[in-house]
Amino acid sequence: MYWSHGEVPMSSSPFLSDPSLDDAELARRIGCDDEGAFESLMRRNNGRLFRVARAILKDAADAEDVLQEAYLTAYRHIADFRADAKLTTWLTRIVINKALALRRKRHRDRNVVHLNEMRPDASRGAGYGVLDEPAESPEQSTTRADVRRLLERKIDELPVAFRSVFALRELEELSVVETAECLSIPAATVRSRLFRARRMLRESLAGELDLATGDVFKFGGERCDRVVAGVLAQRRALAAAAAAGNAAEPGRI
Repeated sequence: MYWSHGEVPMSSSPFLSDPSLDDAELARRIGCDDEGAFESLMRRNNGRLFRVARAILKDAADAEDVLQEAYLTAYRHIADFRADAKLTTWLTRIVINKALALRRKRHRDRNVVHLNEMRPDASRGAGYGVLDEPAESPEQSTTRADVRRLLERKIDELPVAFRSVFALRELEELSVVETAECLSIPAATVRSRLFRARRMLRESLAGELDLATGDVFKFGGERCDRVVAGVLAQRRALAAAAAAGNAAEPGRI
């Protein structure tokens, strides 16, 4: 049974703060049906794996479902894990495969293939402790949220092959080698896809900015009317004062 979206089970794992527990030992304990070790595995990887799934699926609820399904698959096949690879890399591969499979299924169900379709929703570091940061003003918070939504929308517009590489390299800060292992592609392909993803994002964001700059410091409407009315009122006052002065001096030309 999956957790309902938004439900946060209480932690019972004694291993969460034990840095000495390496991948091989963690996998061994999970294979021995140690629930605490399994919970530790999930809590250590939830943030990263959710963002990977979310980047592929473009839907937070689907990403949660895929993440839970991936963990169950990993639990059933923990004996297949080999310590010569990182446990995180192994898990990431499972999540990517599950996410891509769901994406293909959704496309088949709709009988539509969007070739150019492919953060987090959760913020970076979700599920982990973060240092206290200076309080933001409401205006700063609104601006940050607007920028985040814009970036998420533009990342969602990247083709899936480029979006998945971008998520692993830029959002999760994996190395080229780790990204290649997770996606089962050559390192050279990772580099070229990341380069193209960055270029597409720059061009897309630049286009958005070009549209927006036409409205920056825009002068019109109510503001324009107010300034014109104010100037005309002053001009009339000056004209009236001048007329009054001339009337007071009949011989003045």
